[in-house]
Amino acid sequence: MQDGFQDDSLRIIRDIRKAQRNAQVLLFSATFDENVKNFVSKVVHDYNQLFVKKEELSLESVKQYKVFCPDEQIKIRVIKDRILELGEKLGQIIIFVNSKKCASMLHTALVELGYEVTTIHGALNHEDRDKIVKEFKDNLTKVLISTDVLARGFDQQRVNLVINFDLPVKYDNNGEPHFEVYLHRIGRAGRFGRKGAVFNLIMTDADRVLMEKIERYFDSPVTEVPSWRSEEDFAAALKSAGLL
Repeated sequence: MQDGFQDDSLRIIRDIRKAQRNAQVLLFSATFDENVKNFVSKVVHDYNQLFVKKEELSLESVKQYKVFCPDEQIKIRVIKDRILELGEKLGQIIIFVNSKKCASMLHTALVELGYEVTTIHGALNHEDRDKIVKEFKDNLTKVLISTDVLARGFDQQRVNLVINFDLPVKYDNNGEPHFEVYLHRIGRAGRFGRKGAVFNLIMTDADRVLMEKIERYFDSPVTEVPSWRSEEDFAAALKSAGLL
């Protein structure tokens, strides 16, 4: 709706009802904010609804961690030395960033370090996006850097690790955390009851505040990895998540 498809959605519903007045309409989403609820009331009348309370939105199969990094180069070192070096011991990995610029920077940095990675963002055309997604789903690529274009509605069984290089923020709301996007992002790991882990890379004081707000919102403390320097600390975290 917010991406400009509201008129298309209403047209499709009208066409369906013209073809079959008693057609059953079901709408599903991991999150339903007030804008979506208002839109639903225009599309479907006399409906039943079922919502799971926010406090019941738990991802028990996914372990969440936070890692404090002094600067951006240390973030890249953490990804390289503490995660990617484990190689075949881990499944597929999605690294989320907040911008195309950051995606390009991280892609270049990891390729220069000798890693094969693919990158997807909203500026790519549909053909290129579909090709990258298909290669990832076919397990031809292991590491995918993505903006939030893949945060929602993307299921891949082999993904068991998500890295938040950037924490999700609402750009139109003074940099507040985007809680729903965070939930969607970490939900890419541990799909279908599998084990999964999420590493949130924290760099600035603003990142610390964002992480604290996310923890309070979901009433779910995120475990701190004691030191970005320690291989043992990361190994312990991955073992606790059932990935090693």
